[in-house]
Amino acid sequence: CAQSPVGFFLPAKLINGGIAGIVGVTCVFPIDLAKTRLQNQRQGQQVYKSMVDCLIKTVRSEGYFGMYRGAAVNLTLVTPEKAIKLAANDFFRCHLSKDGRGLTVFREMLAGCAAGMCQVIITTPMEMLKIQLQDAGRLAAQQRKPGIIPPNRLVTTNAVLSRSYNVVPNTSPRAVSATQIARELLHSQGIQGLYKGLGATLLRDVPFSIIYFPLFANLNKLGKPSPDAAAPFYWSFISGCVAGSTAAVAVNPCDVVKTRLQSLSKGANEETYSGIIDCFSKVMKREGPSAFLKGAGCRALVIAPLFGIVQVMYFIGVGEFIMSQSSLKLISD
Repeated sequence: CAQSPVGFFLPAKLINGGIAGIVGVTCVFPIDLAKTRLQNQRQGQQVYKSMVDCLIKTVRSEGYFGMYRGAAVNLTLVTPEKAIKLAANDFFRCHLSKDGRGLTVFREMLAGCAAGMCQVIITTPMEMLKIQLQDAGRLAAQQRKPGIIPPNRLVTTNAVLSRSYNVVPNTSPRAVSATQIARELLHSQGIQGLYKGLGATLLRDVPFSIIYFPLFANLNKLGKPSPDAAAPFYWSFISGCVAGSTAAVAVNPCDVVKTRLQSLSKGANEETYSGIIDCFSKVMKREGPSAFLKGAGCRALVIAPLFGIVQVMYFIGVGEFIMSQSSLKLISD
């Protein structure tokens, strides 16, 4: 790959992915919180009617910063997560290309698959911790809403989080950090506690990468003025948004399953699951096919700008600039 016209400079790719992840997450995290809470709702126990309703109720009950519950762990780990995903894809694309020539769609999908498998090392524990923090407000809201759940029946199905949620009626959830949850999980379950839902995460992220990276590459080609020229930055942004939202909606059923499996604390009458197949079958039987599309709109709104920003960072070359390899590329050649 060193002989390829583009080259492959790993540190710069890592920086680009990391900066894009931080900027993107900061912008869209409240929507991600709404997605998690909507996906965890069961029929007959709905607290939120829509994404907007969820955000409004969150601000009213938890304040503005309630929309950013779990953001700290996401901002901390999204840098290595996005950096690994994007750098791994570039790495495998580079090594799967023949003498620097373009990749076939199959090879593009293979590179995306490998990138998705690499990223779950960080994604699984990051999502595990984030979901516990994001969903705490939903459980507290269930207590406050008459007719949904008796306050004394809100239970924590896993003793690890018994001190992480305040289950006293009519109060807000007690503040708890991701560090506290991680420490308790490691103490009681070992490293596998942080990797609960690994299979479901793979089931979501590998297909996502298989869809996203080839789709983006081919959409981006349409904006190139010539085969050897780069597409304008706005076209890369649009291509990243379209490819990201398409892939996000396509794998949303897997994201619902992953969210349900990784939620350790349950409300009364909320079923538990023994694994991926058990979760799929119970959700299908009790809530119907539409349950697998819960939060799909939110997820598309989260992923689209996130990956659009990623591609703009790659276009501008922030990582290369920081590593003093080149100047910032603010316009296309």
